[in-house]
Amino acid sequence: MTQDKPKAKTNPGNYFEDFFIDQELVHATPRTVTAGDVSLYTALFGTRFPVQSSAEFARKLGFLEAPVDDLLAFHIVFGKTVPDISLNAVANLGYAECKFLRAVYPGDTLTSVSKVIGLKENSNGKTGIVYVRSIGINQKGEEVLSYVRWVMVRKRDEASPAPRAVVPDLDAVIAPEDLAQTHANFDHYNYHLAGAPHNWGDYAVGEKIDHVDGMTIEEAEHMMATRTFQNTAKVHFNQHTEGQGRFGRRLIYGGHVISLARSLSFNGLGNAAFIAGINAGAHVAPCFAGNTIYAWSEILEKAELPGRIDCGALRIRTIATKDHPCADFPRKGADGKNHEAVILDLDYWVVMPR
Repeated sequence: MTQDKPKAKTNPGNYFEDFFIDQELVHATPRTVTAGDVSLYTALFGTRFPVQSSAEFARKLGFLEAPVDDLLAFHIVFGKTVPDISLNAVANLGYAECKFLRAVYPGDTLTSVSKVIGLKENSNGKTGIVYVRSIGINQKGEEVLSYVRWVMVRKRDEASPAPRAVVPDLDAVIAPEDLAQTHANFDHYNYHLAGAPHNWGDYAVGEKIDHVDGMTIEEAEHMMATRTFQNTAKVHFNQHTEGQGRFGRRLIYGGHVISLARSLSFNGLGNAAFIAGINAGAHVAPCFAGNTIYAWSEILEKAELPGRIDCGALRIRTIATKDHPCADFPRKGADGKNHEAVILDLDYWVVMPR
């Protein structure tokens, strides 16, 4: 009698042909957010937004204590998904329909679940695009955020047949009335302590803001961040293999650039207290350790929030560049191509006092 071949005890990650439409993935390793995570996030990205920095400031707005940075919660939820979705990724390509649904506090435990909503093999037959909707859930079973992302994943066998192409129809912009309402009361917002005088009414559609400052990404910082977020994608961790790959070095996690751009945006958007939603996001070009990140923003839209006179929403497009100050606002040229320095193009909503 022959014995069944034992199953491998290690996880090689899913390849493109392992995914199928409506596949549900429950991701491992719940993560309890701690005050240490908050301190490390500040050390890595230099965030200065007051609601997330001061428990007393936050309590005056009606919070139990200072909530964690919206993007810290995002990175933790995202990191849970990597072993099942993007361990064999070539690159994370974009985001849509990202809604921040409720505050996350130190002590909350986050888990992640995902559903495959689209698949499309690339013309080279070596890779394919996987679209997933991922949800972050706290220990009470409450959804704290939901988002769609699409990622280019390697095929295990280039000869395997292509699945029927399914590309999801995604909203280009989250409607302002669909943004989760923060329970913060901005009537008691202290502009002096916030360090920025400008409120929602001071911004105009079409206005461009050079955030002036730059931050250089160090290899150690990036590795510490990806380990903290438990983002195990090979392209970020393994210099031995990536040194023999297309770029000859590890890629910086795209979310690292998003957090740097958000932190840089404080200089000019210091009262953009919360990210309420991400409409669209694209990692336009790769980023590496040693690059210096700059950012600039354009106000795309202003919206009143239903039933609120103390705050409003700004739709912002933030562009991050590498090794290129943004005084001249580098964007696409006449040929439709992005400026070579552009690495991130992010379209998102923030909530700001009025």
